[in-house]
Amino acid sequence: MLQAAYCRYLLHFKQPAITSRAVMLDKTTYFVKIWDDNNPEVYGLGECALFKGLGADDLPDYEQRLADACRDITSWLRGKPLPVDPLYSSIVFGLETALADLANGGRRVIFPSPWSNGDSAISINGLVWMGNADAMLQRIDEKLAQGFRCVKLKIGGIDFNEELRLISYIRESYPASTLQLRLDANGAFTPDNALIHLDRLARYDIHSIEQPIKPRQWDAMSRISRESPIDIALDEELIGIVTLDRMEKMLDAIMPRYIILKPSLCGGFGMASSWISEADKRGIGRWVTSALESNVGLNAIAQWTATLDTRDMPQGLGTGALYTDNITSPLRQTGDVLRYDTEASWQIPQLPWKR
Repeated sequence: MLQAAYCRYLLHFKQPAITSRAVMLDKTTYFVKIWDDNNPEVYGLGECALFKGLGADDLPDYEQRLADACRDITSWLRGKPLPVDPLYSSIVFGLETALADLANGGRRVIFPSPWSNGDSAISINGLVWMGNADAMLQRIDEKLAQGFRCVKLKIGGIDFNEELRLISYIRESYPASTLQLRLDANGAFTPDNALIHLDRLARYDIHSIEQPIKPRQWDAMSRISRESPIDIALDEELIGIVTLDRMEKMLDAIMPRYIILKPSLCGGFGMASSWISEADKRGIGRWVTSALESNVGLNAIAQWTATLDTRDMPQGLGTGALYTDNITSPLRQTGDVLRYDTEASWQIPQLPWKR
């Protein structure tokens, strides 16, 4: 019979993580482990990566829902729906990861592939967090010195003219032929000013911009997607959509150029696969991005990504070095690629598991 337990874990950022939504100094996450009581030494490990303030599952009863899912896993039958409301995306994500890990021998191998065997690499983009102008310039220079050919810049948190100056500085030194620039507005613009801002940004050869306005404004986002001189990528717009019907309606209404897949936020791996299928039907591109998970969640997302046709597009998986107290893992970021070092080992600390 399967058994499960969970625990809360607090991650601390090396430096404040600033978006247009908030300033984060730490992040609460949860780990879940699942084992067969006939062989309790072998267990699958997953991360229920709750994202407070963003996830649709950021609700007062979250931990109780997680505890209930761990209790109900004892009567769960493989092939049946997981014992949790699909709205609780990060719990679905954690359970999927732990069950797949257990099925593969409890070795933190979730989706076996040449990548998890150490034989290939995933191209990733560099991520530059918001800050004052001088700090952002320094971070940009560091990413470029590390060899990144695609950098994602979070905008919307400081004066827009200052952000234009930063982007102009980048383009003066690095033309689009040598550096791809992605922007993430995290919904910082409004339906009234978004196209004005996008017109001013377009002169800098921007690859795409994520979520220019806040989600659930389908008519406005559809108009922006049609008229924008920069390709629109939907990110937060996917959060909280847990049925195929709603997914189809949103994609048909907005028809973005890209969608951003964050499995812990958009329904887990099963739902993320449905997003890919529906996007492909409509000629909508996509890439995968982590959402501030620890290395446990990042490992699962990277292994899943390695099984996809990414068309050599850089993925958003460069978040493994954000925390002072991350879980030590075989994940290795070298320049603009992420690898899995099969010679390294996982070091899981003693954790206060709850039943």
